[in-house]
Amino acid sequence: MADAPLAPLQDLSDRAREADRADPLRSRRALFHLPDGVTYLDGNSLGCLTYAARERLRHAVDQEWGEGLISSWNAASWVDLPARVGARIARLVGAEEGALVACDSTSVNLFKVLSAALALRPGRRVIVSERSNFPTDLYMAEGLAALLGQGHELRLAESAEEIPALVDGDTAVLMLTQVNYRTGALHDMAALSALAHDHGALALWDLAHSAGALPVDLSRDGADFAVGCGYKYLNGGPGAPAFLYVAPRHGEAARQPLSGWFGHAAPFGFEPGYRPAPGIARFLTGTPSVLALSALDAALDAFEGVEMSRLREKSMALTAFFVEAVETLCEGRGLTLAGPREPALRGSQISFHHPAAYALCQALIAAGVVGDFRAPDILRFGFAPLYNSFADALHAADTMAALLASGRHEDECFQRRNTVT
Repeated sequence: MADAPLAPLQDLSDRAREADRADPLRSRRALFHLPDGVTYLDGNSLGCLTYAARERLRHAVDQEWGEGLISSWNAASWVDLPARVGARIARLVGAEEGALVACDSTSVNLFKVLSAALALRPGRRVIVSERSNFPTDLYMAEGLAALLGQGHELRLAESAEEIPALVDGDTAVLMLTQVNYRTGALHDMAALSALAHDHGALALWDLAHSAGALPVDLSRDGADFAVGCGYKYLNGGPGAPAFLYVAPRHGEAARQPLSGWFGHAAPFGFEPGYRPAPGIARFLTGTPSVLALSALDAALDAFEGVEMSRLREKSMALTAFFVEAVETLCEGRGLTLAGPREPALRGSQISFHHPAAYALCQALIAAGVVGDFRAPDILRFGFAPLYNSFADALHAADTMAALLASGRHEDECFQRRNTVT
């Protein structure tokens, strides 16, 4: 007699156990502080604390600041942190040597590089993006267009398929986020950068949801400018410094509008007039945030020795397994996959539509499974391959199935909206 088939949950559990046992990145999990009783699937909003970052902050506070005081700008190389941290991020995103710096916030950096890009295309007034881009990118573009006046405008594609039709001879910049923050859909950077270049435009990429989660090759794929976030998959801590990239071919021609003293060719010369520093250093503005950069620097230790292709393999396997587990265990409960089904067409996140997405998200958090909600109806789960496991994915799916079956998520306490969702 043939063996009886395994129950779905048992089969998934056996497969998760085997996948975790065979995971070549499994030792990296020990580098992170993962709270007991919490399955954390929100690394695309805020990455977990690394033990190295905790120790580095203690040292920076107690020794470098506490004992070294102002001498640490030289003795502890505080002054070099933007370039030093930028060089470590550059390896993860395929940036050329000396083309990426860590500083400021993603929004501020976007303003800087978008301004520089528009100045490199005088006579053109159109910024092309998509309506589903992260709002801060659109807000900054709208604000800059209004500030510049002279007919500058932001044109938005209603879908990814519509983007090529909007890029034409009037386009100065094509501004896109590589991984869609709501659905996880992944743009083809090489193809869209080439599209922009074919029309004489520049390509500006936001890497907030891709840096540290999947292989990125800014140089190979023709990006002209890029920005990205330090506190998501790079695990730099809440409000960690962001980064910006300027292709070397634009390094000496590109000028940024926020001409602060750290972007000066001789910041400690205290000259009355502004002279931009050579290369990427001209995109610095004010005094760097030393403690925040120190934490980000230490957090990047977790990526040392990791091949991004191996990270991507695990990410695709994790997200595919999670989709299968949710659709198997939660069948008929109103969940609909919001992004691409093919793993190669998405980043390291999975999103589902559900009519009660906010309440279900709050119920999951109360049960120890942390994802997040994006209006109007999206449950979002970000998988960080350095510390998330297949057991995490299965536990999240099983917990969600139990909540939906019991109706517990309908309780009044899960309906109240928090300020941060």
